Order: sequence, then structure tokens, then C-alpha cells
Amino acid sequence: MAGLKIAKRFAAILAAIVLLAISPVLTLTAGADEITWRMKSSHHNVVSVKFYSQSRNAVWPGSDEVYIIDDDRVQTYRLSCRSGEKICYGAWVRNRSEEYWGVGQDDEQGCDECCRACEDGGRTEIIDLLP
Repeated sequence: MAGLKIAKRFAAILAAIVLLAISPVLTLTAGADEITWRMKSSHHNVVSVKFYSQSRNAVWPGSDEVYIIDDDRVQTYRLSCRSGEKICYGAWVRNRSEEYWGVGQDDEQGCDECCRACEDGGRTEIIDLLP
């Protein structure tokens, strides 16, 4: 009888460990899509870029971070997002937020043509940030 109790406890613990191990995978894949933004800057100054969700409180790369474009090569930003989520880009000349593209710094400007819906494998045209 004691052996059976130990075996049941062991099975319950093992099942809990397996569920804990796979739950992050389930969370990441359930409803997760991605979109690839392609941008370049023809501006002569360094440009900061962020992406802002219009569907929830999310920002890429992170609240206190920015992507940097410091040359004229095409940059690729692959974002994990929720299917159908509306995401807008904001870009501005570094240290001069009054010169901006899209929704600008902190998502403060209005802009419909700078937004895309998140979809699996979605990819934007090359967006050139012109002076």
C-alpha cells in the first residue's frame, strides 16, 4: 500500500514537471504570429526607431530601448505579435524628436499609413525614412 502511494505521488510530481516545462512553449505559440518590418534611412543623421501596438500595451524593442539606424542599409525588424494586432512604427532623428516619421517618439503623432496588421510571415515593403 505504501508503495502505491509513493508511485502515485511520483506520477503526480512528474506530470506537474512536464506541464511546467511545456507551458512556456504553449503560451508562445498560442495565437503568436510575427511581422517583419524593413526600413532604411536616407537621412544624414542617426535615427531612432520603435514599434507600438495599437491593440494592447506593447512596444518593441522595449520601453527604455530603441533600434538605431546609422547608415543607409535596409534594416530588418522581426516582431513577435498577436494575430491581427495593429502595429505602427515611430522614428525620429536621435535627440530631435520634432523631426519624425510615422507616429514619432512615444507614439504621439497620428498616422494610418505607418501601421500594419500582424500576420504570420507578414513583411512590409522597404520603408525609406527620407530627410
